[in-house]
Amino acid sequence: MSDATDAAADSSVTVADRERHARDPVRRVALDCVVAGIEAAHPQRVVADALALDDGRLSVASVDGATTTRDLDEYDRVLVGGAGNAAGHFAAAVERLLGDRIDDGAVVTDDPVETERIAVLPGDHPTPSDRGVESARRVRAIAADAGEADLVIGLITGGGSALLAAPATGIGLDDLRATTEALLASGATISEINAVRKHLSAVKGGGLARAAAPADALGLAVSDVTGDDPAVIASGPLSPDPTTYADALAVLDRYGIDAPAAVTDRLERGAAGELAETPGPGDPPFDGAGVDVRIVASARTALNAAREVAAERGYDPLVLSLRVRGEAREAAKTHAAVAEECRAAGEPVEPPALVLSAGEVTVTLGEEHGEGGPNQEFALSAAVELDAAGPDGAGVAVASVDTDGVDGATDAAGALVDDRLVDGGRDGSLDPGSAARALDAHDAYPTLDEAEALLRTGPTGTNVNDLRAVAIGSGESRSEGTK
Repeated sequence: MSDATDAAADSSVTVADRERHARDPVRRVALDCVVAGIEAAHPQRVVADALALDDGRLSVASVDGATTTRDLDEYDRVLVGGAGNAAGHFAAAVERLLGDRIDDGAVVTDDPVETERIAVLPGDHPTPSDRGVESARRVRAIAADAGEADLVIGLITGGGSALLAAPATGIGLDDLRATTEALLASGATISEINAVRKHLSAVKGGGLARAAAPADALGLAVSDVTGDDPAVIASGPLSPDPTTYADALAVLDRYGIDAPAAVTDRLERGAAGELAETPGPGDPPFDGAGVDVRIVASARTALNAAREVAAERGYDPLVLSLRVRGEAREAAKTHAAVAEECRAAGEPVEPPALVLSAGEVTVTLGEEHGEGGPNQEFALSAAVELDAAGPDGAGVAVASVDTDGVDGATDAAGALVDDRLVDGGRDGSLDPGSAARALDAHDAYPTLDEAEALLRTGPTGTNVNDLRAVAIGSGESRSEGTK
């Protein structure tokens, strides 16, 4: 067993009631694979794998295999700024590597850790808060203090859009909060949501890079977005913005968002050319080589670790896609169908097998809805579909988690289900009718909680978006007590 597997089995990230969740081999491999993925994407592991300091030269290896270097001795000062769910852990790891070469710094997060040279400031996620605004101002001030001979290192992770909350002139925090909440409930993609956020912010959409100019800026990003576009991660504070005020208005119109008057007024004025656009490709400060953003971890980092664990357990791993998106319950049907085909025909992979996917599924909420999150809805929908599949669905377990440990506005990261969870109410399983009603009401949380299917990890220290592991067993070693 590898070190990665040992970490997956013994990590503090693992749910406290692991033995109950992993009570048979198929469920165990699904659980261990998602835990291994979370572990691999933790900033402490990422910094150890992707960053190195040798005689004053900082080298950074990106997930695409490219490497860039900076000679820190050439700069008067090294300043650090950033935000995200994992920014505190990221700051601590970078601080351990660079030590007293860091002159000042601050990051905003909702998962604080102790540091010495980089201030870890409070913020809130998924909607911005007063304390997040104050913290964001501190980060921007550090960047704005940078001179031409300084280097600003940006630590950017998922969740940074809400945590780095610096409303633009004329936009109040309540305006920002109301707009964010409406967008999150609308079913809009993260790219669409961030197009709006960028045009309501003083730091997003390249705003932090603009504040740091003329200093050099090196962004280190842990990606939580499909496609790993630096302009979308945390709304791209160090990246040129390809979207416009008109694009932001189109998003509000497309999803019927009744935004506060201050928001629509700003976007309409911007679209009319009365306000300066966010800096785009080729605009200052992106018209030279002084700003560079590198992706140092992503969903692929997590999937690769999960794939290694599956192979070590004798399961043939298959990566379905890193770009799964759309409604959670519909995406789950496709995953269930793939699992059924594996069991029935050995295609596209022969059991025992593990089908992996990443990306970001969404849930479109109405005015009235229950409690849950996209990964919980995905898991419950998969359980319903596997029940309907009959014997071809036997021996299947599905683990679906948000890698930051928070799925929706709940205390669960996601859920672990199997093909016996929805089975007509027999032996403590769920009735198909009650499961379907929970899905229709977007109320997966209490249903899965009652079935003891929720996965609770607490804050994980990272965020590379959704991770799913569908384990298909050979059907030879099921426990009689498995639901």
